[in-house]
Amino acid sequence: MRREFIAARIEASQDGSPYVYVTFNDPKEHKPDKPNMSPFGQGTATFNSIEDLMKNMPKVMASFPGIGGMAAESPTIKLSMREYQDMGIKVGDKVYIEIQKAESSGI
Repeated sequence: MRREFIAARIEASQDGSPYVYVTFNDPKEHKPDKPNMSPFGQGTATFNSIEDLMKNMPKVMASFPGIGGMAAESPTIKLSMREYQDMGIKVGDKVYIEIQKAESSGI
């Protein structure tokens, strides 16, 4: 299965770990979010680019550890900083997510 999505949010991990959470919306239902509104709670910071993330890293490191209510209806993927930098995703970018069932190895 392959589906098209829009990168709706890019959030740094609250506990200062080197991960980024990218939330995707269906392009038919995509509505840009209000600034500073996060489905992960008030302690997370929202960024539009890797430059914003790196510039505001001290704020992120000072946040409360853990992620508050992750009750988002949109798919959210946790990426390492390296994966995020390599992909170069920004809010508003169109992406495709492909899911394939792994072949059973008989175990």
